[in-house]
Formats: sequence, C-alpha cells, structure tokens
Amino acid sequence: MAKYLLLKHYRGAPPSVNDVPMDQWTPAEIDAHIQYMNDFADRLRERGEYVDSQALAPQGTWVRSDGAGKPPVTDGPFAETKDLIAGWMIIDADTYERAVELAAELSAAPGAGGEPIHEWLELRPFLTAKPTVTE
Repeated sequence: MAKYLLLKHYRGAPPSVNDVPMDQWTPAEIDAHIQYMNDFADRLRERGEYVDSQALAPQGTWVRSDGAGKPPVTDGPFAETKDLIAGWMIIDADTYERAVELAAELSAAPGAGGEPIHEWLELRPFLTAKPTVTE
C-alpha cells in the first residue's frame, strides 16, 4: 500500500461545480459537509485505508530561522498556504487508481443547497524513496 495526501484548498484550485464559498453556507450545510467527511473517514478506517485528516484554521504564520537563536516571524511576499489549504487527509491505497477513486468520492461532499461540491482535490503521493539526481 502507498500513502497519499489529499489536499483541500480554499483557493488556488480550479473552481468547483458547486462553487459557493463555505462562509456563505447555512449552519446545516456546514454540518452536512462535516458529517460527510467524518462518514467517509469512517468507511476508509473500516477498510484500513484511513491514516489521518485535519481541517486547518485560516490563520497561519510564516516562520524561518535567521541564524543563531533568532527565528523571526515573517508573512510574505509568498503565496500563503493559510489562504490556500483548507485541510488534508492521508490515505493508504493499494494503487494509484484506488487513490484517485477515493479522492473523487471525497470531492462529492455536499456544499451549498446540499448539492455535491465536486471540488478539485490535490492528490500527492508520499515520497517513498530518496530522489535520484542525474546530471
């Protein structure tokens, strides 16, 4: 089995079919979306395909070391993941095709009006071997 990261984006991905921002959803629509995500994770857990998942708060800070004990906090001028990434799920799938199938299922979570979002999810395999550098 191979691990894959499914990334949910606030923005930066192509628009979803049901492209209504979550801040315009009703509380019931948000609850239905979260319930779908939890039910999906439970089904994967039962099949041994679930590893972990988290929703991310929109707040975030860029941090880097500036040398001997001085880690300043910076905030730009980069594309900010706090504006881009809404959450993630790690799955363990037998094949790439199965990972694509699971990502497509997750993409159908309900959104505004209870209709599936059909959002684009970024599917990224975990690096399992040291990269090969060729000249």
